[in-house]
Amino acid sequence: MALTKVGKEGITGISNSSDATFLTATSSEGVTLAGTLAVTGVHTIGNNAIITSEGGAVTSNVVGSTMKNFTNHNNASTVHDSFNQASTTDVGTGIQRSTFTNAMGNANYLISPSTNGGTTPSSGTGAYVEGTVQATTALYDTAHGYSGGGGGTTWTLHDYAPSGSAVHGDLA
Repeated sequence: MALTKVGKEGITGISNSSDATFLTATSSEGVTLAGTLAVTGVHTIGNNAIITSEGGAVTSNVVGSTMKNFTNHNNASTVHDSFNQASTTDVGTGIQRSTFTNAMGNANYLISPSTNGGTTPSSGTGAYVEGTVQATTALYDTAHGYSGGGGGTTWTLHDYAPSGSAVHGDLA
């Protein structure tokens, strides 16, 4: 059954077809829905979709505020979980390369490397230190280590297991 038009006179244009469209609305028509909209199947939202904050005071763009990549791995040898991650490579002690499945729009994205504990250096070596070695639209390298000698001004690369990173920015 296809619903082709709902007007002030009621439902018109009903046909019987198994591949019929139930409802189509263009942006000029506008649609307001009250209550909860339950949707099943795959749904695509545009890059202009807006959400309202929990407190209702601010709005945010859905696409711009989602994480674009993450990885959780053991020195690139075992990937525990990932998103938008084509591959993970062990570049050297404490340095892991993450290659995107879908490229970033530019190299000005935020990378948040992290160390989840696991294999730690000796207790007197200082704080954990993470950093970004390089970032391109196709990949990024992160470094993991700990502060040590030089009065805390130097640090030593170390393979932590597990470690990982998250990326926020614009996809191509």
